[in-house]
Amino acid sequence: MKARIDELTVLLEKYNEEYYIKNASSVSDAEYDNLMRELMELEEAYPEYAHPNSPTKKVNGGVLDVFTKITHKRAMLSLGNAYNYEDLMAFDQRIKNEVGISYDYMVELKIDGLAMSVEYQEGEFHHAVTRGDGEVGEDVSHNIRTIRTLPLKLSEKREIEIRGEVYVPKSEFERINSVRRAKGEEEFANPRNLAAGTVRQLDSAIAYERRLDAFWYYVPNAIELGFTKHSESLDYLDSLGLKTNHERRLFHTMEEVWEYILEITAKRPELPYEIDGMVIKVDDLRLQSRLGATAKTPKWAIAYKFPAEEVVTKVKNIFLTVGRTGKVTPNCEMETVRIAGTKVGFAQLHNEDYIAMKDIRIGDYVVVRKAGDIIPEVVSALPERRDGTQEKYIFPKVCPICGGRLERSEGESDYFCINLECEARMVESLIHYASRDALNIDGLGDKKVEFLYKRGILSRIEDIYTLHTHYDEMIHFDGYGEKSVKKLLEAIENSKKNELDRLLYGFGIRHIGEKAARILAEKYIELDALMQASVEELTNIRDIGKVMADSITNFFALDSTKELIEYLREKEVNFTQHVQEKVESMFTNKSVVLTGTLPTLSRKEASEILMKLGANVVSSVSKKTDYVLAGSEAGSKLDKAQSLGITILSEEDLLKEAEEYEK
Repeated sequence: MKARIDELTVLLEKYNEEYYIKNASSVSDAEYDNLMRELMELEEAYPEYAHPNSPTKKVNGGVLDVFTKITHKRAMLSLGNAYNYEDLMAFDQRIKNEVGISYDYMVELKIDGLAMSVEYQEGEFHHAVTRGDGEVGEDVSHNIRTIRTLPLKLSEKREIEIRGEVYVPKSEFERINSVRRAKGEEEFANPRNLAAGTVRQLDSAIAYERRLDAFWYYVPNAIELGFTKHSESLDYLDSLGLKTNHERRLFHTMEEVWEYILEITAKRPELPYEIDGMVIKVDDLRLQSRLGATAKTPKWAIAYKFPAEEVVTKVKNIFLTVGRTGKVTPNCEMETVRIAGTKVGFAQLHNEDYIAMKDIRIGDYVVVRKAGDIIPEVVSALPERRDGTQEKYIFPKVCPICGGRLERSEGESDYFCINLECEARMVESLIHYASRDALNIDGLGDKKVEFLYKRGILSRIEDIYTLHTHYDEMIHFDGYGEKSVKKLLEAIENSKKNELDRLLYGFGIRHIGEKAARILAEKYIELDALMQASVEELTNIRDIGKVMADSITNFFALDSTKELIEYLREKEVNFTQHVQEKVESMFTNKSVVLTGTLPTLSRKEASEILMKLGANVVSSVSKKTDYVLAGSEAGSKLDKAQSLGITILSEEDLLKEAEEYEK
C-alpha cells in the first residue's frame, strides 16, 4: 500500500501543477477526483504511510484554537511609496548618487492582497507566516496549504524561504458575494479584505472553499542560493513549480519604467486580480545589499501607487451627526459605488460653508474619491446634470438628536449643540474617553458604549469604574459572556495606570488634542498643578494660545469637572506624567511642519519620532519654521517653505537621524 500511496501522491502533485500553474491538464476532472478519493481512503486506512504534505492536506478541514507566533528569520519590511513621475525620478536619482554605476530595474505588479512568507525544508512545505509587525508574524500554515497553486512539495529538496501576496481573484470574489447575496448575508467589501479575513480563519475548510491564490515575488536569501539578479531568482521559483506573476519586465531607465506603468494602468481593469500599484526593484542583488534599508523600508525598491480613483454617484440625502464636544457635522448618503476596491455609500461634508462652496444639493450627481485611498471625499457637484428635482440644503438650527439649539460662533465654521445632556454628546464623550489614544480601554468600543448607554448602565465617565457592579447582569448580554466581561474589567483597571497626557486627552477638552495634552502634561507633571494654572500662565507655553488657555481654565472651573476628578482620585486613576530626558539631535528645539504623504510613516508616527528627538511639531509654515518634512502631494505648505528658503527634509532624513540617536 505504501507504493500506491507514493504513486498517487506524485501523480496528484503533477496534475495540480499542470492545472493550477500551467493552465493545462492531462487528465479529466472525474479521473482526478477518483485518484484523490483513492488516496484519501488509503491514507485513512494506512496513516503511517501518508506523506506530511500530501495533496489531500489541501482538502481536509482542521480547526485551530489560536495562531502561534513565529519570528521571521529576516525582517519583512514595507515598501516606500511613489505617487507620480517626479517621485520615481527622485528615487532613481538617489540610487544613481549612491551607486554611481549602471543598473537595471525589475518592474512587477503590486497585487492587492496579504503579504506572506512561506518556508520549505528539504523541499517540503514547512510553515506560512503573516507579515505581522515585520519581526513576528502569525502561523497560518493550515490555511495557506489549501492554496491550489502552492505546491506542498518542490521539485528540489532544499531549504528556501519565499515571500509573496495571497489574494482572491476577481471572479472568485464575485462568486462568493453572489452566494452571500442569495443567502441574505452581508457581502465582502473588496477582494483584499476577503483574502485577509480568510487567511485568519481558524477552520481551514473555509479557506479551501474560498479558493485563495498567491503570487510569489521574492527570495530573501537569493544571494546565499547563488543568484546575482532578482530576475534570476524569480525564474528559479518558476522552475520549482511556484506561481510567479509573468507580467514583469526589466528596464534600464526610469523613463522606460514610466511607460510600462502607463501601459499597465490602461490594462488594470482587465486584469483577473486587483492591483493597487507597481513595484520597482533594483535587479542586481549585490547593489541591493549595498543600498541596504532603513528601519522600515528597503532603499533599493519603491512602490508606485495608482492615483485616487474618482467615480460619479448620486446624493440621496444629507444628515447631521453630533460629536463629543457638541460639534455638528453634515454627512451625505449616496448611491453605493465601488472606489479603490471598497463599497462607499457615505461621505463627510465638514460644515455649512463646505456645502455652500461646492454647492452640493440633495439629488445632485457628484464626483467622489478616497482621500489617501482611505477617506471618501466629495470632490465636486455636477450642476450640468441637474434636472430641477435637486434641493438646496438648509442647515438646521436645532440638534437632530436632542432638539436643543445649535450655535455657530463668530469666526467659526462649525455649529455646536450646546445641550450638555444631549445623548449624542454623552455617548461620543464616553467613546472618546475609552478610545485607543486616550485611556485605551479594550472592549469598550463604539457599539459597546452605545449598548450600555441604552441599557442605563453607562451614562458618564464615572460609570466606567462601576461596571464591575453590573458583572452578573452583563455576562448574560448577547456578545458578552464571562470571558469578555472579565477582559473588559481588566482593561478598565489597567487604564488607571495611563500617563496624565492620555487622561487629559480623554477628558475631551475643546481645542485640546493629543499634542496639546502631552505639552501640558510634560509642563505641569501633576494634574493638580495644571488645574491651578491661569490663562496668562498657559498662554506663555509654546503652542498653547488664548483660545486653548480659555478652554482649559473653563473646563477645570466647572463643578462637574471637579467632581469627576475627585471621583477618579478615589478610584486611584494616575494623575502624573513621566517626563523623558530631553535628547540632543538636529531637531532639538526646532519647529518642524509635516506635509504630504510620507512613504511609510503615518503623520502620527512621524510626529512622535520628531517629538522624541526634541522637535516642536507645528501645523503651519512661517518664517519661524526651521524644517519642513515633506512627502508626496505636499501642496501649498511645501511651496511656501521653498519661497521662504526653509530646509526641506524627507522621511529618509528623519529615519536616519532617529537611527543616529538610537546608536
